[in-house]
Amino acid sequence: MTINDSQLRNLIKNAREESTQRNFSQSVELTLVLKDIDVKKGFNLNEVVILPNKPNRQASICVVASGDMGTRARKAEVDRVIEPEELDRIGTNRREGRKVVKSHDFFISDTALMPTIGRSLGQFLGPKGKMPTPLPYGAPIETIAARFRNSVRVRSKNQLNLSVKIGDEKMDDMQLTANAVAIISAIEKKLPQGEKNIRNAIIKFTMGKPAKLMTSKKEDKAKKV
Repeated sequence: MTINDSQLRNLIKNAREESTQRNFSQSVELTLVLKDIDVKKGFNLNEVVILPNKPNRQASICVVASGDMGTRARKAEVDRVIEPEELDRIGTNRREGRKVVKSHDFFISDTALMPTIGRSLGQFLGPKGKMPTPLPYGAPIETIAARFRNSVRVRSKNQLNLSVKIGDEKMDDMQLTANAVAIISAIEKKLPQGEKNIRNAIIKFTMGKPAKLMTSKKEDKAKKV
């Protein structure tokens, strides 16, 4: 299914009209329904997409490092820096381990610490598709952290749908549309048949009703045959 900018903009407009105003900023979520993919063959997606328009709620970043990299990570104002000596303690406390993984969207680590992370936090990070991005000594962690802050993770495991936040209600329709386009373009490149594997798109504000893209008569007819 080909989804153009105009269709997405109208979809976002309709979803906004169907949302109920609240005393908090509602998130806006894009759901893609896929088709013609055999999930039994182990279909998995785990993509990081940089959004062209920054959401008000930026991604949370955790860095596992010490020394110079840890110092530069703190100066870059990442949300948390975990020192190597903390890893075993967190890894043996399942409640704390799960909390750490849930609290952060992206993890970055000194390359030298990846084996240690695998042994301690791998049991929590792996199932969530959040294993750290390894960085060698001297890597520009400030630039990398800034990139992750404006990114989203798009993940789907053995299922024909995926959902991801494209922003919030304080962003205008054009900004939300551009973010949705960036995500769809990235996902199409990872699908076996590209846009042909997309059945439908749905936009929903937190407290609103979902707005679903109407399929064409040609597509409906094809489904009935």
